[in-house]
Amino acid sequence: MKAGGSRKAYDDINITPMLDLAYVLLVIFILMATASVQGIKVELPKASASQSLVQPKTIALTVNNAGQVFMDAYPVTLPDLETRLRNAKASNPEQPIVLKGDGGAQYAKVMEVLDLCRKLELSKVGLVTGKPTAG
Repeated sequence: MKAGGSRKAYDDINITPMLDLAYVLLVIFILMATASVQGIKVELPKASASQSLVQPKTIALTVNNAGQVFMDAYPVTLPDLETRLRNAKASNPEQPIVLKGDGGAQYAKVMEVLDLCRKLELSKVGLVTGKPTAG
C-alpha cells in the first residue's frame, strides 16, 4: 500500500487560461483593426473617369485648402519636402508619388509641389481625384 492515501491521476487539462488569452488577443486584434490611421481631410475634385493610382509603398503628398503641404499626413515645408523626396529617390529612383490637392486649394501651391517633383526628376507622379458623381 502507498503511504498517504490514494492519489488520483491528473487527466484533465484546464483550458480556462488558454481561453482567457484567446479572448484578450481577440479584443486586441479588433481594437487594432478598427483604429486606422486617418489622413488629412481634403475635398477632392471630381474626374470623369478615374483609375486608382495608389500602389504599394507610394508617397502621398497632400495640399489642403489652406495651402499647407503634407507628406504622408505630416506637415512639411517645401525645402523639407525637397530633402525628403531626394532621400526617397536615392533609395528608389522609380518611387511612385500621389498628389492630393483640395478642390479649393491654392493652385500655385499645387504647382509648386509638381514643379519640385519635376525638378527632382520624379517621373511617377499621379494626381488623385474623387469618384465621378452619377448624373
